[in-house]
Amino acid sequence: MTYVMALDQGTSSSRAIIYNSSGEVVGSAQQTIDSVYPQDGWVEQDPNVIWQSILQVGRGALKAASIGASQIQAIGITNQRETTLLWDRQSDECLYNAIVWQDRRGADRCSEMAGEQLADGRDLGAAINQITGLIIDPYFSSTKLAWLLGNVPGAQAKAQAGELCFGTVDSFLIWKLTVGASHVTDATNASRTQLFDITANQWSVELTNYFAIPQAILPKVQDSVAEFGIADAQWFGAPIPILGVAGDQQAALIGQACFKPGMSKSTYGTGCFVMTHTGERVRYSKKNLLATIAYRIDGQTSYALEGSIFVAGQAVKWLRDQLGLIEHASDTQAAYERTEGDAQGVYVVAGFTGLGSPQWRPDVRGLITGLTLSSDKDHIITAFLQSVAFQTETLLSLMAEEGAPVDTLRVDGGMVVNEALCQFLSDILQVTVERPADIETTAKGAGVLAAIGCGVLKDLEDAATHWRLDKRFAPQMNEPVRAQLLEGYNHALKQALS
Repeated sequence: MTYVMALDQGTSSSRAIIYNSSGEVVGSAQQTIDSVYPQDGWVEQDPNVIWQSILQVGRGALKAASIGASQIQAIGITNQRETTLLWDRQSDECLYNAIVWQDRRGADRCSEMAGEQLADGRDLGAAINQITGLIIDPYFSSTKLAWLLGNVPGAQAKAQAGELCFGTVDSFLIWKLTVGASHVTDATNASRTQLFDITANQWSVELTNYFAIPQAILPKVQDSVAEFGIADAQWFGAPIPILGVAGDQQAALIGQACFKPGMSKSTYGTGCFVMTHTGERVRYSKKNLLATIAYRIDGQTSYALEGSIFVAGQAVKWLRDQLGLIEHASDTQAAYERTEGDAQGVYVVAGFTGLGSPQWRPDVRGLITGLTLSSDKDHIITAFLQSVAFQTETLLSLMAEEGAPVDTLRVDGGMVVNEALCQFLSDILQVTVERPADIETTAKGAGVLAAIGCGVLKDLEDAATHWRLDKRFAPQMNEPVRAQLLEGYNHALKQALS
């Protein structure tokens, strides 16, 4: 029997899962990761905590599987995207905390960018969209890296001298695993930096010049299935090749076997991200969605449209840790069932770190509205869960307007264990919702890439045969009720935006 290991470094936790050659889970381990919030809108994580957590879960998964590292054929890595790290080539030490994708410290810079031009006179916002498929927003790595170079003493000079490495979390982990032998990333993660030309498949000289980022600090960009380096034997007990890498949302698309144009998935993790496969040509959005690289294999790039919701499962964590309304995340299902899905007019706009698609408003903050003396904690919890469905409905409606309608949505992530939420999603979206047998599809996608890399799987078509349905949810809600709910949420959204 052969095995692959998926290392899934997410915003809220790090996870390792070991799969056998049939795609079955034989061992796993997970460790929670905390963020720190130095100022309003700032979100950071300790790079050493990220690194050590990956070592611990990798070793824990091996122990749980009762196998040795020498039996692992390949490692696949998936990671929280856009999160930005900068480290010294010689010392391996990061110059600052990891700046997390949710961080909004670049908002003022983005406001300035909105009226600027590139050196050749092109409108900056239009050029960024054409080159990267993205829009001006502090979500992406570019302004985070520019902030590091401009605010960490000596960073710009060291970068110009080629003494530093920039990377998203995948690059940082590969650097550490290979003991500094590989400074690389894959095309999906590169496409989220706002520095990468997604049609030419190379770093954009125009944009790196604009942000004053020396290309010497950028990682080499490879296919999502490639030789990324060898994880040194000291970490897990034997040398293991790293053969697959993808950002978490692209990995979930792969784990959900969405390999044909029109196939769509939505992941409900820390945030929520809807992604629709659009084929081998970029489909630029006119509705403030994102065009992005879905994966690149054998030099062939596939693209996707994406809608980004910054807070989903993290709101549940907030309800637990900050308000104390629940003891465990799983308590939300019981609360929802007690209300029978009726929040009694309470609506939530979860703009804790601003709003993503399609508003792109980093200045917006969270809102709970419609409270009365009869409102209780169950109504608030229910409203938080439903807010994710309302935002997803907005994204699917926009995708339909873009000519990429969704009739079946595959869902994954920790929140979708809640069957009542899955049914509400189907009702509000008016589409069939499919939940797979394995909801940890982000890790599974990394495992698929590693399995292709080492020959356990032939290709993506082979991988698609391993996808298994757990449950299908069909719309049941009456249209007048649905319309009233959407009207209520849209009114709450207008309150938040104002």
